[in-house]
Amino acid sequence: MADDGAVRSVTRALDLLGHFTERRMVWSVSELARTSGLPKTTVVRLVATLASTGMLWERPDGQVTVGAGLLRWARLARAGWELPESVREVMSDLADRCGETVNLYVRQGSVRVCVAQAEGPQTLRHVVRTGDELPLWVGAASKVLLTAAPADVLDAMVERAGPALADAVDRARAEGFAVTHGERESGASGAAAPILDAAGVVVAALALGGPTARFTDERVASFRDELVRAARAVSRLGLPPVVSG
Repeated sequence: MADDGAVRSVTRALDLLGHFTERRMVWSVSELARTSGLPKTTVVRLVATLASTGMLWERPDGQVTVGAGLLRWARLARAGWELPESVREVMSDLADRCGETVNLYVRQGSVRVCVAQAEGPQTLRHVVRTGDELPLWVGAASKVLLTAAPADVLDAMVERAGPALADAVDRARAEGFAVTHGERESGASGAAAPILDAAGVVVAALALGGPTARFTDERVASFRDELVRAARAVSRLGLPPVVSG
């Protein structure tokens, strides 16, 4: 029971941190209590604990914001996840040639996370930010990532999305490519190809995303080879050790 309580406290602390975003960096304790649904006394305790480790900062005016201690974690994350310049060049070249935004995704548990991006040249484009977590049961990149997911993860996603997902994952595995239209968001489409480690295991997905109006069958066919070629180039160049070991 004590262990369960400790885990619950950690989960609550992380959930509380999750309320701090680029759009909302400052909260009062009362606001955090209302937003999180936690008792105010619990929020006071969690804020004090997080502030003592530098994760949060209690300002002199009583407001709570992100702590300077997060700078260390940001530096560590950058060191672990920063892509080689050669890989970034491949992504930028792909974005220029295909005219769409390029994202690189990895699977973390039951979500996919965008870890790098090269914006496309068009004004109307796919909007996903680096660090965003997206559902693993929808989208072309998800299909690719699920080809190497453990059976229990795939089963959970199929239960969430329906049996058609299993068929789509099988196709992505056989073809080394996936394309979807309007699965995550109406009017948005994506195409993805796998990035492999030295052992041939899928560790990431390289994806193109943009408005469905531009993802016609003809256009998808025109950049399919470009996307697959770029994914193979990234596989040869290699990803950071935190991804590919």
